Amino acid sequence: MSHHLFLLSPTDTPLYTLTHYSTKPVQSTTSPLSSNLPNWSTSAFAGTLTALSGASSAAHHSSGGAVRMGGGQDRHVIQMIANASLDTIEDVLRKETVMYLKSVDKFNEWTVSAFITPGNMKFVLLHEGKNDEGIRQFFMEVWELYVKTMVNPFHTAHTTIRSATFNGRVQASAKRYL
Repeated sequence: MSHHLFLLSPTDTPLYTLTHYSTKPVQSTTSPLSSNLPNWSTSAFAGTLTALSGASSAAHHSSGGAVRMGGGQDRHVIQMIANASLDTIEDVLRKETVMYLKSVDKFNEWTVSAFITPGNMKFVLLHEGKNDEGIRQFFMEVWELYVKTMVNPFHTAHTTIRSATFNGRVQASAKRYL
């Protein structure tokens, strides 16, 4: 299972991105188009079904021999999903005043969760499974790390975060919670 984190400035400029591949077991999901087809059919027509479902061209083989479609590993598709969800996040923000917005959007197998800081920074996470409490704790820890980075006198606010320490700690937090 993979998770894609985007930290966006108040002007929606990407400041940090992270792709994390979790080793935790994932629930087997199939493409909606392939749900009624036998296993041999989904593996034989994997490329066609993937293209029609909007996922990437990669098919993932599970240990049981079945083919799990999608995974959305194409970087540009992931960025498009995150960018497209910004309007939905803005709409939810008009109605709610909480910082953690849980699941705000869904695109094929991807669920978009968001966290908005008091300074209007947007933390956007694309994920495949449901783990609301783990995602909330992950966002809280990333927010704490972000604040520590912003108080660093050698970092300019709303510029790309290139700190190896920040990156390592966000990765450790992703490994712990996601």
